Amino acid sequence: MRIPKSWVQIMAKRIIENLIAGKLITPKIPVDKLIERADAVLLEELMVEDRLNDEVRELLKKHETDIERGRMDYRRLFELTKQKLVKERNLVL
Repeated sequence: MRIPKSWVQIMAKRIIENLIAGKLITPKIPVDKLIERADAVLLEELMVEDRLNDEVRELLKKHETDIERGRMDYRRLFELTKQKLVKERNLVL
């Protein structure tokens, strides 16, 4: 995740406050609960890339010996695998 986790709650709070101030939403639940839910949604979305990176690392472990022997460039292989999975799954990073 490229944004520190400590910022997520602050972002969620500002988003909800701005939506309410702009009269774009009228909360039907307490504002603090709404902020809590927005925080969870933002965190989940921001962690998509972290989970994808972990999955790519696991996939590349299968080819560890070839990579170590220098037959393949790990960084290039990592990026190609990641791009392929992003495209297949229609992910937005």
